[in-house]
Amino acid sequence: MIKPRVQADSQWSAQARTHPSVTGCAPESGDVSCRNLWVRVVLVHWSRARDGELDFVIWLVLGGAPVFGFFKGMSFPLASIAVYNSVVFGVFSNTQRFLSQQQCREPRAGTPHSLSDLLLASMVAGVVSVGLGTPVDLIKIRLQMQTQPFREANLGLKPRAAVLGERSAYQGPVHCIATIVRTEGLAGLYRGGNAMLLRDVPGYCLYFIPYVLLSDWITPEGCAGPSPCAVWLAGGMAGAISWGTATPMDVVKSRLQADGVYLNKYKGVLDCISQSYQKDGLKVFFRGITVNAVRGFPMSAAMFLGYELSLQAIRGSHAVTSP
Repeated sequence: MIKPRVQADSQWSAQARTHPSVTGCAPESGDVSCRNLWVRVVLVHWSRARDGELDFVIWLVLGGAPVFGFFKGMSFPLASIAVYNSVVFGVFSNTQRFLSQQQCREPRAGTPHSLSDLLLASMVAGVVSVGLGTPVDLIKIRLQMQTQPFREANLGLKPRAAVLGERSAYQGPVHCIATIVRTEGLAGLYRGGNAMLLRDVPGYCLYFIPYVLLSDWITPEGCAGPSPCAVWLAGGMAGAISWGTATPMDVVKSRLQADGVYLNKYKGVLDCISQSYQKDGLKVFFRGITVNAVRGFPMSAAMFLGYELSLQAIRGSHAVTSP
């Protein structure tokens, strides 16, 4: 929840401070809608002034908002993350195996990996991930970024937003999908897809290649495969490297996908980059890098460890049951 809030554009917040629902509203008020609005206003202030991801987390935990706010919009990603990761990892490993077979090289444990094979397999996995991941990320960010609705007179909203009345834009993942398809068509589910393509293709190259190289380097010669500790360490390092370097395009993707709840500000990737740079300078493209790097290590370490242990279990079971 913190990453898209820090990265997404916050132009509406300046007008939110003058909105009637903020006037005379204190963050310690018992009014839930008032507190939710102040969460967004304070976050925007800190993220713009000092990139204060840590400050925001501390404020949130110490009473700025309910703890469950950290998990807003996570039901849809949690329901699809297993399918998404299994497809991406499967595409990478099968593409790598296919390329090795085309070169008459049977992949074996301990065999040096071809850098060109790793690069091409990572790029293919990145392209496939965009097709699956763009709608998932879009729904997650839309649900996390929606705030208390503002009236058309205060924000100059387009007519589509005016019909929302005094309700939240989306009532849940299914309602969010239905609303986007109804108002923007099926193509609306792939808003920010170009930015995600520019993020994920190089991002997965810097994800799988460092993992393979690091795990090979850590594993002693003569071992059949990397130990769980080596997998955990190599996977965590690969995740931190990948997410850290992907932050600039992740910022652009988040802004494009958050755009459109109430306002349609950006015309595309280049327009988003241009407007963001003109307004906030080069540093805007590194917002959220701390969150990305910190979450990248444990998330990727667990993911690679689970993947490798699952493969070992499946192969072991197959070896036992095979005649």
